[in-house]
Amino acid sequence: MVSEATITATIFKIVGLVSVLLLAGVLARRGMRVNYTRKINHFAIFFIPVFVDQQLDSETFTSVVYLSISAAATLGFLVIFLEPIRKRVPLFQLMFDGFDRPEDRPNTLLWLWTQYAAGFAIMIPMIWRFTDMGYDSLVTIPILINAIGDGLAEPVGVRYGKRKYTVRALFSEQTFTRSIEGSSAVFITGILVMLLYAGEFTSLQLLIGLALVPIAMTVTEAYSPHAWDTPFLMLVGYGTLMTVLQF
Repeated sequence: MVSEATITATIFKIVGLVSVLLLAGVLARRGMRVNYTRKINHFAIFFIPVFVDQQLDSETFTSVVYLSISAAATLGFLVIFLEPIRKRVPLFQLMFDGFDRPEDRPNTLLWLWTQYAAGFAIMIPMIWRFTDMGYDSLVTIPILINAIGDGLAEPVGVRYGKRKYTVRALFSEQTFTRSIEGSSAVFITGILVMLLYAGEFTSLQLLIGLALVPIAMTVTEAYSPHAWDTPFLMLVGYGTLMTVLQF
């Protein structure tokens, strides 16, 4: 049975996320680069649910049931951004404008939907496995590195990136530019997140984790297909953590 706290939390999450999506759309239409407004949405999608859950003592990222429901709801929600629907509902078009990078067209929604689907498909069994092993306190490490590091990589690269390299996208031969400066945001975030969870590891595990996790996720972000970082970051992040825990 769904608790009252979970129902209340769900309502707050929906209101919060929709509000941010609308704000990002307004900012994009007023001239802010979509590379930035898209990342506003990126941070909101990760941190609004966590903040609401903490305030209302509801379910969190450590719950497989919660994540499964969230996956279905997220993928279903994206249906409103299909062109025939959003063209008829101005508010849906406004939200879409906040993450529709010109360079992604006409694949914006395809890449977004498939990235979320693949990301959840990796996260859910990995979180179940970590929880079954008694390491549920560690499941947020790859999520935080993805949320913060990958979230900062693009705006940092756009603003400060000088050392460029290119990657391809799925379902396309088009190439896209990334930068070493942007990717370094993932590396720094990886170190900080591992240190944040230092108390959850033995001294040897922490040293090995600091040597492996940040660089593994940085390289993964650097070479993942354009607009499809999350599934690869989740797979490599949890896989590397599993290796660290063997020591």
